[in-house]
Order: sequence, then C-alpha cells, then structure tokens
Amino acid sequence: MSTQEDIKREGKEGEEPEEPGEEAPSAATSDDGPTSDPSSSESDPADEANADALAGAASPTQLGTRRFVYAAYFAGAIGIAFLMSKVVDLGWLRLQNWRPVLGEPKDEVVMPVSALIGGLAALYYWRRTRARQLAEEVAAEMSKVTWPTRTEVTNGTFVVIVTTIISTVFFALMDKFWGFVTNLVYGGS
Repeated sequence: MSTQEDIKREGKEGEEPEEPGEEAPSAATSDDGPTSDPSSSESDPADEANADALAGAASPTQLGTRRFVYAAYFAGAIGIAFLMSKVVDLGWLRLQNWRPVLGEPKDEVVMPVSALIGGLAALYYWRRTRARQLAEEVAAEMSKVTWPTRTEVTNGTFVVIVTTIISTVFFALMDKFWGFVTNLVYGGS
C-alpha cells in the first residue's frame, strides 16, 4: 500500500524541479483546489474520500500483479489444507486401528487442524522473501503475456482437430495397406 509520502513523491517525479525563487505549494492546497485544514471542525465528504484514496485504500487496479500473488498464496493455502485433511484423516484411521477408543475421524477436528496447517504453510512461505519475490516476478512476467483472442483459439482448435482426423485416417489406411502387403509376402490367411 502507498503512503501519503509515496503518493506525493510520485506526483513530484513527473514535475520539473522547483526554481530557487519559487515557493512550494502549501500543504493545505492540492491540484483539486484547497483542502480542509486538519484543525477545522467541518469536513467535506469528498475530501474524506480523497484522504482514503491517498491513505492507501487499495483497489484491485492499485495492487497490479500483486493481487495475483495474493490469490496464489491463498489458493496454495487451500490446496495444502485439502491435502492435509486427507493426511490427517488417514492418520486418524491408522490410529483408530491401533487404538479403537479414538473412533471414526471427526470432521470438526480434522478440518480446523488442516486449515491451520494450510494457513501456517502459506504464512511461512509469505515470510520467506525469496519465495515471495519469485512469485511476484512470475506474476509480473505473466502480465506481459499476450493471450490469444477467442477467434484465434477457435481457429487453432479447428486446425488441431482436422489435422488429428486426417492423420488418423492416413495411418489407418497405411496400416490396412501394409497389413495387406505383409499377408501377400508371408502368405497369411
């Protein structure tokens, strides 16, 4: 998320450096006009919405490719939780064979334990900066990919199906032909 200083810095990067004789704009004004003084008791709803945007209320477009990284970590946590539910269930069944007092596996226990393991695994890999950087690099590279249009996919699929049919017919005919020749040479029935 961006802080107000980051947003101000980004805004200043595109501008020319100030001349020594020029004064910097005051903090009470912005490109949209004067803003309310923080000590003022009245507040304009538009200014509050502007302040929320400046404070870093992240929308999907502000997250960029990072939203895909978040989604991947979330999906990974769900996948690990699913696998762990199967492993814990199997372990419980094995323990039940050894100690029948345990009874059948209880979903009320298995599912929260599995979800906790999945969440901790995702958190562990999130905390590892190298794994997170790799995921962010992959997301950034995937955003550069140009995906085919619907017509390109349809045309490509049509070409593959027609080629498969033609090659199947060709090889079936070749099989029949060489089977006929082999029967002539070896005198088969």
